[in-house]
Amino acid sequence: MSSSAQFLNPSEAARRLGVSTKALRLYEERGLLTPVRTAAGWRAYGPEELARAAEIAALRSLGLSLAEVGRVLDGDPRSLEPALATHEAALQAQVVRLGETIARVRALRGEIADGKAPAMEDLSRLLDPAGRTSVAFDLPWPWGGERFELRDLRPITYIIGPLGSGKTRLAQRLAETLPNAAYLGLERLSDDGATARATLDADPTLRRRVEHRLALLVDEGATVSPALVALLVGLEREGPASLVIDMVEDGLEQATQEALIAHLRRQAPVGRPLILMTRSRAILDLEAVGVNEAIILCPANHAPPSLVDPYPGAPGYEAVATCLAWPEVRARTAGVIAWRAQPA
Repeated sequence: MSSSAQFLNPSEAARRLGVSTKALRLYEERGLLTPVRTAAGWRAYGPEELARAAEIAALRSLGLSLAEVGRVLDGDPRSLEPALATHEAALQAQVVRLGETIARVRALRGEIADGKAPAMEDLSRLLDPAGRTSVAFDLPWPWGGERFELRDLRPITYIIGPLGSGKTRLAQRLAETLPNAAYLGLERLSDDGATARATLDADPTLRRRVEHRLALLVDEGATVSPALVALLVGLEREGPASLVIDMVEDGLEQATQEALIAHLRRQAPVGRPLILMTRSRAILDLEAVGVNEAIILCPANHAPPSLVDPYPGAPGYEAVATCLAWPEVRARTAGVIAWRAQPA
């Protein structure tokens, strides 16, 4: 290297690019990026490597798989068309929302001109031109009826907590309260995918969408399984404005979990809001949580659920980290329950 000052280590490069170090390693594993090596053998990223990584990250943000990114960088632009179509649809939706906001502003100005005082509710809606969803309700058992409020529902919200913390009840209550929400429970795993296959046989359009998503995920290292197909049927089905998923990782091995959450993150800005119950470190990578994501912790002591910021030292961060485990660890402890010796 001609000048060490021009080169960044993986952590510095990741911060500069706004991606995770895991993403840089994945780019390298797929042959898309080749960092230089220091005399001691450490990875380093100079101006050329940073520019290449920025191109990859930009294409990924459009929804391209790594294989599609590779084809585009090799000079084949055909993979860009469906991604650009999706991006165009998202921009058009933003235009529609802004147009609706402008119409509300004009209506309020008209009311003021007529001597009418606008309602505070109408004024508060102007502060939310993106149409973000908020929800409030009294908490069910095991809580004591405390009020729970979730403002600014993010594209991806994780619910996490130890066994017996009430996280499933919170998830179900959110699905009941959010407008036009659907709850995807663990019954999706009960018949080895028979219900999902029947649903796909009855809906060719849904089948095409699911097969497309499966192809993208397999390209990212996922393994096709009944559990993955059943999950994608729920994710791709039209109708619900938001989706609450019970233990999203169940039935999926680690590579599939990592491919799935990477895919969901790329789709987050244009997709429906997702609320994911999880205890998997592969799904909830605290180092990779971005601005489109939020974490709700259900504490073991049944204190009210709370939002937790994804950085060490934040209130609740250590409790969240303690609840998470890698898939192989969770597989070894599946079905294990706590046992306390009875007094003699």
